[in-house]
Amino acid sequence: MSEFDKNKLRRLDVALRLIFLGILRHGKASLVADELGLTAPSISHALTRLRDIFDDPLFLRRPHGLEPPAFARAIEPDIRAAVEALQAALAGPDAFAPSTSTANIRLSARDSEVAATLPDALCRMFERAPNLSLSVQALTSSEAITGLLEGSLDLAVGFFGKAHDDLEPTSLRTESYLVAGRAGHPLLQGPLTLEKYLQADHALVASDASRHGIVDDKLAETGQARRVVLSLPQFLPALAVLSRSNLIATLPARLVEGHAERFGLVAKEPPLALRSFDIRILRHRRDLKNPAVTWCIEQIVKSVKGVLRQARIWSAGHSEAGAPRARRRR
Repeated sequence: MSEFDKNKLRRLDVALRLIFLGILRHGKASLVADELGLTAPSISHALTRLRDIFDDPLFLRRPHGLEPPAFARAIEPDIRAAVEALQAALAGPDAFAPSTSTANIRLSARDSEVAATLPDALCRMFERAPNLSLSVQALTSSEAITGLLEGSLDLAVGFFGKAHDDLEPTSLRTESYLVAGRAGHPLLQGPLTLEKYLQADHALVASDASRHGIVDDKLAETGQARRVVLSLPQFLPALAVLSRSNLIATLPARLVEGHAERFGLVAKEPPLALRSFDIRILRHRRDLKNPAVTWCIEQIVKSVKGVLRQARIWSAGHSEAGAPRARRRR
């Protein structure tokens, strides 16, 4: 960016910067007006000011909305950086007062994490911060990362692989797998062998309706395959289906440990080696000094530690001969 363009950027007040970023994100002036609590004429006036300052159209009208040309995308990083610096400064280093906070935390988590991680964490948080509120969305990993980067999310819980450089990860636990099916399932009597595993009809949880997952990749390495007859988008409905059918499913161990008894399921170790994966909380680095976000992360981490202790007790009590076994492999 030229020095001339940087001088123009300095002429932008906070409202103009927010409106510019909002148009980039939504592509529609009406959505930006709703998001910022402004009127349509005020958005129109702001766009005129932006165009006058830069002597550039900035956004082109298309049938689907306003489209940013190359110049608008080129100046976006500088405008975004200025807004994020201001947000960080406003957050400040002040201590968080849970008992009086009315903060709303926007969080992304799939139903497996809502069921396995959040119940105890939410009880802990609401006991200490009764006026706090949380908005939870079930987003894919890529959608959650986009939400954090764009500022529509404060936290995301799940498996994310390599985190974006602008996102700060906090480890929660290492997760592995268990095979679950209804109590009395004929193939889940005694040790679960690979032969019995391949005889079964399987259910798979996949947000994209796929019937192929990590298990199928592992089996393919040795020229084997299982029969996946059902693909579901969420984990808890899968547990309900397992409880009333002869299907089995290979699911995150913590989810099974926490809900096997409730759904009348038994759990077995998979008869093949499956890699474990890390469950983490992500936040944007602009929120590193946001005391509400930091406090929420601390509460989730503490509750997960307590849940893991209970899981180890549960596993030890169910590892006797003839009982469901739910010991996690590290």
